[in-house]
Amino acid sequence: MERSSSSFKALAVSAGLSFWFFIISSVVGIFSIEVMLSFIVGIIILTQVFAIKLSKALDVFAIINTKIFLGILFISVVSIYGVVFRLLKIDLIRLKKQKETYWLATNDFKRSKISKQY
Repeated sequence: MERSSSSFKALAVSAGLSFWFFIISSVVGIFSIEVMLSFIVGIIILTQVFAIKLSKALDVFAIINTKIFLGILFISVVSIYGVVFRLLKIDLIRLKKQKETYWLATNDFKRSKISKQY
């Protein structure tokens, strides 16, 4: 973002703020299209007018917004995979199929199967 133009930074920050406005207003239960559109137009106009003066602040906000968004996306994807694997009874480290559970039975390990690896 440091090499991008200030107007592009302003547009990216406007998109991020609009996204968070949508999320927060939906969770609170006060979402409406009219308010959302007026917020988007207002934020775009405000950030475009002051884009050059707010360039460094826009960088900081864009970086923070990206880290938060990607963190939430990562946690969501990992959680979805965990739920799907549990529903389908998939164990990624399973050695053989087991009907009653998807976890490894630790009692089945014998000394002959365990060896030192160097």
